[in-house]
Amino acid sequence: MKIEVLGIDLARHVFQLHGTDRRGRVAHRAKVSRGSLLEAVQTLKPGLVVMEACSTAHHWARHFQSVGIEVRLISPQYVTPFVKTNKNDRNDAEAIVEAASRPAMRFVTVKSIEQQDIQAAHSVRAILLRQRTALINQMRGLLGERGLMIARSPEAFKRAMPLLLSTSADELTSFCQTLLTELLQHLTAIEERIGFVEASIHSFTKQSTLCKKIAAIPGIGPITATAIVAAVGDAQQFRNGRHLAAWLGLVPRQYSSGGKPHLYGISRRGDTYLRTLLIHGARAVLRYVKAKTNPQSVWLQQLIARRIRLARWAIAEARPQPR
Repeated sequence: MKIEVLGIDLARHVFQLHGTDRRGRVAHRAKVSRGSLLEAVQTLKPGLVVMEACSTAHHWARHFQSVGIEVRLISPQYVTPFVKTNKNDRNDAEAIVEAASRPAMRFVTVKSIEQQDIQAAHSVRAILLRQRTALINQMRGLLGERGLMIARSPEAFKRAMPLLLSTSADELTSFCQTLLTELLQHLTAIEERIGFVEASIHSFTKQSTLCKKIAAIPGIGPITATAIVAAVGDAQQFRNGRHLAAWLGLVPRQYSSGGKPHLYGISRRGDTYLRTLLIHGARAVLRYVKAKTNPQSVWLQQLIARRIRLARWAIAEARPQPR
């Protein structure tokens, strides 16, 4: 029996397969090991392979595409409603096929190796920044216990540390100074690694024409541009800019019923890291928009004025009215 759709529930060592024919009837069920997955799929020759968009999905998708098999990836949140009764590998594979059969289902674009390289660079940069922040906060806490206050920004912290270590002998013992010196050296090593990763990200921007086009947008630099290219991939999957904004979680969260619309704050769906970069970029643009007279800046000035009037009206409405 010809298998039209083959759903694969991915795992580390054992993979569950669920195949259906063109009428949706079950045609194949099996468990295969990691080493024999590619051979098993080639033997079945399905018309379409469907998987959840998890950590190894893009790796297997590229392998299947290299042998001429069409592949589609589905976000796990769209598969969950189709799981019947208890959750197990067999039911998960069946749910993947059921979800893929929906006409309006949305799929995830398969990422290339270059996109995953860029994402890896951003992931490493993010964890190094968190380590730098944690290290600075630890040193500020140790100094605060000795009555020595220091600024929060990394630049001000690095400027102030040598002076504190040399002029605060009354509060800082030689042992404490040694500890802080070791932590400061560790901080310097982390910043060197951050610089290396950011240089790699800038080199990705120089090599990519698409990154250069996106970086030309106000408020977007090499870091945000590469993050967009790595996360979005083929933008043709989105109907328009608002569809992309909804995917990023930059539209109001809606909870409407009975013809009554209810809109709340931004939904915060999608990629938190990418959304954070875009919000910071927008703030940078708004910060310097007052002195500009081009049409885009004028429109932003009017938008800010409307938001200020709306905020004042909301505050006035919230105040208790005199009796």
